[in-house]
Amino acid sequence: MSIFTKIISGEIKGTIIHQDDLCAVLVDIQPQAPKHFLVVPKKEIVSVHHASEADKNLLGHLLWAAAEVARKLGFAEDGYRLVINTGRDGGQTVPHIHVHLMGGRPMTWPPG
Repeated sequence: MSIFTKIISGEIKGTIIHQDDLCAVLVDIQPQAPKHFLVVPKKEIVSVHHASEADKNLLGHLLWAAAEVARKLGFAEDGYRLVINTGRDGGQTVPHIHVHLMGGRPMTWPPG
């Protein structure tokens, strides 16, 4: 069971700002921007690489949820960045797919 699943279930303390049947949005404990949230599916999928064709709608839902949170928190109009790290070389540190939603400041390019 991933740390994200434990937070969503209440086993570990975390701040959830949005939740629906498919995902939860958590406040990132190591923010890289003034607004930094993690959009996490309730279904444990290790990474995008491990997603199956049956996960297509869920993956799309994660992006919709990120946009919805940005709208509700008032930073969508100024812009935001969505990042999905995949695998060790991609910077993934938790083996449970999640979308980083970052905003509240101008983002630079390249990201890293």
